[in-house]
Amino acid sequence: MTGRFLHPALLSLVILAATPVLADSTACAPCHANIAKTYANTGMAKAFYKPRPDSFPNPQPYFHPATRTWFDVTRRDDGNWYQSWWQIDHKQQPTNAGESRIDFIMGSGNHVRTYLHRSARGTLIELPLAWYSESGGKWALNPGFDRSDPPLGRKIGYDCMFCHNAYPAIPPGHDHTGAEPVFTGDLPQGIDCERCHGPGTRHIEAAKQPQPLLDQIRATIVNPAKLDSVRAMDVCMQCHLETTSRPLPNSIRRYDKHPFGYQPGQPFSAFQLSFDHAPGTGHDDKFEIVNSVYRLQKSKCYIASAGKLGCTTCHNPHDIQHGKPAEDAYNKTCAGCHAPATIKAQSHPQAGNCIGCHMPKRRSEDVVHAVMTDHLIQRQAPPNALAPIAEKHGPAYDYRGEVVPYGPKDDLYTAVAQVTHGSNLQKGIPQLQAEIARRKPEQPEFYMELGDALQRAGRSTEAIAAYRTAIAKKPRSAILYARLAMPQRALGRTQEPLASMQQAVTLAPQDPEIRYNLGLLQSDLGNKQAAIATFRKAIELDPLFSDAHASLGATLAQLGQPSDALAALQTALRLKPTSLLAHGQMAYLRAAQNDLETAAWHFERAAQTAVNHFAHAITLLRLDRIPAAQTLLEQSLKLDPKQPVAHELLGRLLAAAGDQTGAISHYKDALRLNPNFGQAHLSLGTLLLQQGNRIAAAAELRLAQNDPDPNVRQLAAQALQTIR
Repeated sequence: MTGRFLHPALLSLVILAATPVLADSTACAPCHANIAKTYANTGMAKAFYKPRPDSFPNPQPYFHPATRTWFDVTRRDDGNWYQSWWQIDHKQQPTNAGESRIDFIMGSGNHVRTYLHRSARGTLIELPLAWYSESGGKWALNPGFDRSDPPLGRKIGYDCMFCHNAYPAIPPGHDHTGAEPVFTGDLPQGIDCERCHGPGTRHIEAAKQPQPLLDQIRATIVNPAKLDSVRAMDVCMQCHLETTSRPLPNSIRRYDKHPFGYQPGQPFSAFQLSFDHAPGTGHDDKFEIVNSVYRLQKSKCYIASAGKLGCTTCHNPHDIQHGKPAEDAYNKTCAGCHAPATIKAQSHPQAGNCIGCHMPKRRSEDVVHAVMTDHLIQRQAPPNALAPIAEKHGPAYDYRGEVVPYGPKDDLYTAVAQVTHGSNLQKGIPQLQAEIARRKPEQPEFYMELGDALQRAGRSTEAIAAYRTAIAKKPRSAILYARLAMPQRALGRTQEPLASMQQAVTLAPQDPEIRYNLGLLQSDLGNKQAAIATFRKAIELDPLFSDAHASLGATLAQLGQPSDALAALQTALRLKPTSLLAHGQMAYLRAAQNDLETAAWHFERAAQTAVNHFAHAITLLRLDRIPAAQTLLEQSLKLDPKQPVAHELLGRLLAAAGDQTGAISHYKDALRLNPNFGQAHLSLGTLLLQQGNRIAAAAELRLAQNDPDPNVRQLAAQALQTIR
C-alpha cells in the first residue's frame, strides 16, 4: 500500500499478548502494486486522514437556528485549519467565541466528512460542523448535534475508530469497558491491509525467503476470497453491519476482547454480538447509514442464494468503482441470475438499470444529510426516498421493548442488551440475574451492567450489592467505585459515596471525569471549598472540559466570588457556547448583579426547566416585560405544577390583567400546596375584598397576619382595617 493513506511508521498496538505482531502495511505495495494503487482511491483507504486543502470544499459560515450559534471553518496563518463558533448577544455583538484546530478528518467525503481535534490528553474530539456531499456539497452539523442542547464536541470512541482506522495505539488501562478512549503516538491513516487480511508479518517474512513457495506465502495471510461465505461476510460485517445507530444497544463487544481484537478469518460473533429491535415494533424497515449488510441480508435475493450472494459479489474492495462503470457492473451481476429474456416485458421497463429501481438511493434516517444506496434488493423503491427529514431526539424516540439477537446469540449477552440502555428494563433485570446465576461469569462488566440497571430502576440497595460483586472481581477498577457511589448517594448516605468517589480518584488520578463527579458530590454534600479544588483539578487534567468550568463558576458564585465565577463561566461558554448548564449559571449570576438584559439573554439559552422559567420570569418582571413573564410562569407550572410561589405570582399577573377567575384559581392552588403561604392568603383576600366578598376576604387576611414576613402582616392588617 502507498504512504498516501497509511502512516509510514511501524504500526504499534497495545492489545492482548496472544495477538500476532502487526506489520507496516506499506510493505505490501512492492508485491501488490496494482492493488495498492487502486485501493488508495477507495473510501476505506481515505476513511481517516490529516487535513488537506481539498478537505474543505467551499467553506462558509453556517448558522444553527436551534442554538442560535454560528460555525465556520478557516485556515490560519500557521497553516492549520480551525473550526470556530460564536453567538450574537443582545447588543448584536459576537460573544462566546472559540475555536479548535482540526487535526484529522474522518470520512472519505463520498458522503460526509467530519472534523476532529486531538486534545493534549490524546482524545479525539468530533467538532460540530460537517461537510456532506449531498446536492453538490453542503455544510451542516454532525448527526446528533441538530438539537437545542448539542455537545460542542464529543469524544470519538473506539467503536468509531474501529471502522475508520487501522490499528491505533491505546495506552494501558484504556482498553476496557467504560474507559476513556485515548489514542497515543502517530495515528495510522485509513483502513489498511491487515484489517481485512490479518497480521502480515509472517506473510512478509515468507515472501522474503530465498526461493519462496507460493503456497507457503499464501498460507501466512488471510485471503477473504478463500474463506467460506459466512467468514468472508464476517470480514465485511466488522465495519458494514450496524442494525441501528440509536441506543438499543446495536452491539456489545465481548468483555474479554480488546477494542481492536477482531482478526479476519475468525467468527465475528466471537468478538462482538449484534442486536436489533424486536419485529413488529415499527422498526422493520429502518434505513440508516451503516445498514448495507443489514439491509442486504433482508433481501429475498440474499436469502435465496443460501449465502452465495455477498458483498464481494458486486464490490471489489480493492477497487470501488463509481458512476456509469459501477452501474454497468452491478447491472451485469443482476443479469447473472435474472436474465433479461426471462423478465416479462409488459410488466418491466426496458431501461436496463436494475439498481436504479431495485436498490434505490435513499436518505438515511440517522444521518439526515446523507443519501446512500439501499442494499435491500426490493421490487419497488419507496415513495419520496430523497425527501428531507429532520433529526429525531428525545425520550419520545427512545426504544422501549425487547432487544433481540441479530445473528449468533449468547443468552448472557442478550440479557445484558435488554438493560444497557434501559430498553427492556422490567423484563431484562430478572433475565440478567437468572443468566448470571446460571453462568457465574468472571468478568466484572456483567455485574456492573446489572448494577446500572438496578440503579436505573430505583433499586439502590440491590445495585450496591451488584457493584460490590463486580469490585470483588476487579478491585482496582475506578469506574466501578464511581458507579458504586451513585446508589449510595441515592439512599441518602453521605460518607459512603464520598469514600467510594475518593477511592475512584485514587485508582484513576488522571481521569478528569471522575474528578468532576467527585466535585459534584462534594458540592451536593455542602463542602463547596473542596468541590472548587476538585473542579480545578479536573480542569487542569482536561482544560477543554466545559462542564467542569461551568460547575466551578456556579460554586464560586454560591460562595460570593462573582469575579472568579464570571471568568469560569465565560471560559465554559467559549469552549461550548451551546452549554445549557453554563448559560443557566451565567443567567443567575448576571441577574444577581442586576445586569438584567444579559441575564434574560442567557436564560433564553439555558435549560428549559421549571426553575429556570420561573427565574427568567422574575427577571422579565424586573424589566417590566409582563406578558412575556406571564408566559414563562405558565410554562414553568406546566413543567412543575407544585410551585406555590409561581402560582401566587401568576395569580397576581392575571388579577392585574383583569382575569379574576384565573387569579383566584392560582391563589387557591398555591394555598393547597402551602396552606401557610401568607402572601397567597393576602393576595386572595385582597381580590375577594375587591369583589365585595368581605367575609371570605377577612378570613384570608387574618390568616395572612400569621406570616413571618412583617410586610405581609402589615398589608393584611391595613386591608382588615377597611373591612371593620
